[in-house]
Amino acid sequence: MKRILIIEDEKPIAELERDYFELHGFAADLVHDGAEGLQQALSGGYDLILLDLNLPGFDGLDVCRAIRDKLDVPILIVSARDEEIDKIRGFGLGADDYITKPFSPSELIARAKAHLGRYERFTSRAVQTGQDQIKVRELVIDRTSRRVYVRGEEVLLPAREFDVLAFMAAHPNRVFSKEELFERLWGLDSAGDIATVAVHIRRVREKIEAVPSNPQFIETVWGAGYRFTV
Repeated sequence: MKRILIIEDEKPIAELERDYFELHGFAADLVHDGAEGLQQALSGGYDLILLDLNLPGFDGLDVCRAIRDKLDVPILIVSARDEEIDKIRGFGLGADDYITKPFSPSELIARAKAHLGRYERFTSRAVQTGQDQIKVRELVIDRTSRRVYVRGEEVLLPAREFDVLAFMAAHPNRVFSKEELFERLWGLDSAGDIATVAVHIRRVREKIEAVPSNPQFIETVWGAGYRFTV
């Protein structure tokens, strides 16, 4: 049984989310405070985090950043904030999805299942194929341990950033459009948050490229998308 942590200060919404998750076979815990939610997330062994942004005690974006710095689990933001800047900030801090209120409970469950399924596929695929490592010049991607090394030094990539890098490195010299990367890696039909692709590419470059403004690994192919160059 998958365990879900719901960090939401509006109790009726939190209870509705919990009820729907439990109806679909999940175990769900509720926390109504940002600081307490962060503590619970870091100690509870959850498979997925559902996170509001307008939280007492600790802002949801700060909670998202702190969780992502420590844990490699899907984080779904569910918030009344519908400004594009909030979505971009959320994705930039490591959120895997952003759902605005009011929302469809059925869509929420579908998105959660999609992210859990994607996470399980990516964490198991390296062992199944036997391709444990990808080495390109000074870059090493260990797909079994989900670690990345640049010039012998480990760099820390949250789950989604690692998935972007590992996927593109496994398909070298092929151009992927933003739409294709979104479909392949996020696994969702919605194109409303397509800007998250560029955000994640930028953050990966900042961590693996010697000069992020002049990338040697993930190149921009203007008018077409992105290419991992070997």
